[in-house]
Amino acid sequence: MIKSLKDILYKVSIVAMSGPSNQKISNIEVDSRKVKKNNLFVALSGIKSDGHLYINESIENGAIAIVCLKFPKKIQTSYTYIKVKNTTKALAIISGNFYDHPSNKIKLVGITGTNGKTTISNLLFELFNNQNKKAGLISTINIKYDTNEFPTKYTTPNIITTNYFLSEMVKKKVKYCFMEVSSHGISQGRIDELSFSGAVFTNLTHDHLDYHKDFKNYRNVKKLFFDRLPKSAFSLVNNDDKNASFMIQNSISNKSGYAMNNFADFNVKVLECEFNGMLIKINNNEVWTSLLGNFNASNLLAVYSVAILLGLSESDTLRSISMLKNVPGRFQTFQFDKKGLVIIDYAHTPNALENVIDTINQIRTKNESLITIIGCGGNRDKKKRYEMGRIASQKSDKVIFTSDNPRNERPNDIIDQMVEGVRPEDYHKILNIEEREMAIKTSKHISNQSDIILIAGKGHEAYQEINDSQIPFDDFLIAKKYFKN
Repeated sequence: MIKSLKDILYKVSIVAMSGPSNQKISNIEVDSRKVKKNNLFVALSGIKSDGHLYINESIENGAIAIVCLKFPKKIQTSYTYIKVKNTTKALAIISGNFYDHPSNKIKLVGITGTNGKTTISNLLFELFNNQNKKAGLISTINIKYDTNEFPTKYTTPNIITTNYFLSEMVKKKVKYCFMEVSSHGISQGRIDELSFSGAVFTNLTHDHLDYHKDFKNYRNVKKLFFDRLPKSAFSLVNNDDKNASFMIQNSISNKSGYAMNNFADFNVKVLECEFNGMLIKINNNEVWTSLLGNFNASNLLAVYSVAILLGLSESDTLRSISMLKNVPGRFQTFQFDKKGLVIIDYAHTPNALENVIDTINQIRTKNESLITIIGCGGNRDKKKRYEMGRIASQKSDKVIFTSDNPRNERPNDIIDQMVEGVRPEDYHKILNIEEREMAIKTSKHISNQSDIILIAGKGHEAYQEINDSQIPFDDFLIAKKYFKN
């Protein structure tokens, strides 16, 4: 794709400009190392680095136009420099112009909240495609549309990547796209200038406070998503969460609510629950699902609600819900020794961990032991480690504290902070095993044939982040290795 610089700068608030405006731009980049011939380089001022330091490198690699907050001391006359008030805002406008505003040509629905984003977005993608409604997906796990599938690095990609994939979806005549919207993505401008047809709020619990500093800031960032919705869009909030009304109090969107325990437009009730599935009632319609737990009943209700708000029929939607399967790494199970059960789950927040363990404890007979393997991520919110340790040890029969994604922290330091949350009466339940594979292997040795093994925290991830490196590691594959029948 080639676009005129003048066209892709349309509506950008320009402070000053040096050089020609008729340059032909072949791509947009924010990473100087990835710049190629005839690219436009946008110098972002990030948390870890400042793109202005790499302007010369971008030119050496082929950039012919630079968007920046300040001109470099030495300007090369054959290149174009565009000074703007806000490079993040400018990037959103530029990428939208470059890809012909694809979010205007597709029904884009964003799902935000601490827990449930991945499950809801993936299930919506499956449900719509099952009904021959061509849908795309932008999620923590991957980006999918038509027959294409691409891995993702972030829950919400940068705005260039999102516009690119939305434009590719439009080319393939995809009509709907379901997108996870993270608090980082909102605050860093990764969804700026996108046109959303709908937004879903799942819940708000303890997470990302290392980045947002406190819960109020975290909540306010989420709210921005709903404040910016147009009048034509719908907003759907979980009325079981105390922050639901706050999220939409200034929104001009069409507002709806869903809930298990409170008044709402859409309601669900769990009638029966077993390890092979549960019977739920959605707005007085009974449906069997292979998903488990109150949290998944709530997720399925959100899926149902979005489908109805987007015009799908009630009967077709309920039929499709009965066919939906678990998302990889979300309460993903397999049996061992005929009666034993291994559960892999992404639960990495106190609330998510408690929901998963409570679900297991509600279903099991208590004739078996629940062994939980859990760690916490390094370089992240340290306050939740105490809570994770308390919940795991209080609600499980045995717990193995281990390494998660330690990043640049010492795994044993993280484990020690989790142990601080263990009550004295629960000390006898815990083991500390730093190496995650050894922790999983040990759980097999200390388990009986009918026990339940919960491996929590990493879910679908196929790696461990250790000292700036990603080491291949998949909880599901490792567990299969040791829990073979």
